[in-house]
Amino acid sequence: MRMTRTFAVLSLAGALAAAGTHANAAGLTPVPNAQPKVVGNSAPNVLSPELAEKIVAQGSNPLENGTVDFPFYGYNGDGTMLPAPGDVQSATHNVEATKTEPDKNTYLVLPGLGGPDSHYDYGKRFLFQGHELGKGFITRINLDADYAHRVTLLASTDIHGNPLPVFDGSTWYPFSLRLLFSAENSTTGGVWQATPSHASVVERLTGAFGHASYEGMQADPHGNVWVVEDAGGPFGTANPHARQPNSFLFRFIPKDKTDLTKGGKLQALQVISMAHAGPIVFHTGQADADITSQDQKDLHKYGNVFDINWVTIHDTGVDGVADFDANDLAKKAGATPFKRPENGQFRPGSGFREFFFDTTGDTSAATEAGAFGGFGAIFKLSQSSSSADHGKLTLFFLGDIDHTGLDNCAFWSDHEIVFVEDRGDGLHKDHNAFDSAFLFDTRVNYGNPANHPVRILALGRDASATIDSGLSGSKGFQNEGDNEITGIHISDGDPGVFGLLGAKIPNPFHDGWRVFYTQQHGDNQTWEIIPAKQSRHHGHDDDDDDDDRR
Repeated sequence: MRMTRTFAVLSLAGALAAAGTHANAAGLTPVPNAQPKVVGNSAPNVLSPELAEKIVAQGSNPLENGTVDFPFYGYNGDGTMLPAPGDVQSATHNVEATKTEPDKNTYLVLPGLGGPDSHYDYGKRFLFQGHELGKGFITRINLDADYAHRVTLLASTDIHGNPLPVFDGSTWYPFSLRLLFSAENSTTGGVWQATPSHASVVERLTGAFGHASYEGMQADPHGNVWVVEDAGGPFGTANPHARQPNSFLFRFIPKDKTDLTKGGKLQALQVISMAHAGPIVFHTGQADADITSQDQKDLHKYGNVFDINWVTIHDTGVDGVADFDANDLAKKAGATPFKRPENGQFRPGSGFREFFFDTTGDTSAATEAGAFGGFGAIFKLSQSSSSADHGKLTLFFLGDIDHTGLDNCAFWSDHEIVFVEDRGDGLHKDHNAFDSAFLFDTRVNYGNPANHPVRILALGRDASATIDSGLSGSKGFQNEGDNEITGIHISDGDPGVFGLLGAKIPNPFHDGWRVFYTQQHGDNQTWEIIPAKQSRHHGHDDDDDDDDRR
């Protein structure tokens, strides 16, 4: 929402004085605090007063072409949506159906896709997700459709009839007109591609990308696919509440960007140490040596600038197309491990020369590695082009107990980026705070303690998640507890190469730009964030004509 300068100053003056942060061009008043965790109580979501939200789909939405295993948007078919009084979990009986947890959102404007009902006009605006738990499947929210056609099951098996894995990340790859989905599993995870149509054709690409705990993905104009890995390392002995950095940033360079099944080169990021000759690497069997090493301290110090290289770890032209362990090859090649990267995006207006990515950290209030990335961080990677083999890495933001567990991200403007938290139930309890979404300004020096990001969303907890939190940890209970924020996504839906995230300057709520996120766990609601004034007036600033002018 583009606010007038006068309105922004008036609405922000008091709040910014208290928050000690810079004014933001988005004109959003900070939410003062996270929502507290109270045993047995649910809590509403709180957004900046300039914002509102509406549900575009929720877990109980029936799939228009549902099956016995996949009847609803957010539930598998293995139980009821809520437990009956006195019901007991067992090896053969669930007190609740498995909540599938729709994850990363991908918005596209694609006329003519159609669906299971050949006589129905599905419109042209769609939101795609993979699902993170239970049995794997892909769904499409038909944003222009009525209730009966609102959510379509696109696929639950690949072209060979194999069940799909559970998916975490997703993105659109315009060069082959395919959606890409990532599975976060070190031994069976990887990347799959899928057509956006009903009865989607799904193919696995593990011979090219390998197996790894892949999550966030972004494509650049050269057709390269940047993939971040979220693989937790072992806890230390001297640092029992901190994990060894064990995850990598990857870049896939395709042989033919119109067909990723033809393979290509997989590379991993290598950071050159400031403390010794050579790169920062993983030390097998020496968790403590990495957790609080000088290298990790240097990486997480404001102002340090590191040289980086991209090292090739696998080439299908040389190594063939058999599956491989990408994490293991990255370690053997001397790539640099991080503390659980989750997602990243290219800064709009940078010509794909700046890439911001986060690390989740330890998600423990007791971490011994606070100065070493224990509460997570955001890094800025700068290169002469997105295909360059060398560049620079700097710390953009060092997490703390109040800003931690950073997960999905999306640029709000050419210099403002939203990062959302995934603290987990343990840290919610220890710090008495549910997750938040923060707006960061890439021009601000967060090494200055007077500067803070702007909280634009304090997530609450719905009634279903409150019940699950009470059941969490009970024998055999398979669902998660508290809600989390996931899938923050800002896009105008342009399916062309110029529509790649990072190519255009985002303009939320105007020119077709829309903002989505999922309140994962519990009721599994996917929300669209809208201007508060739109909510009050019951309007819809869709700027439809702009979609047609692409």
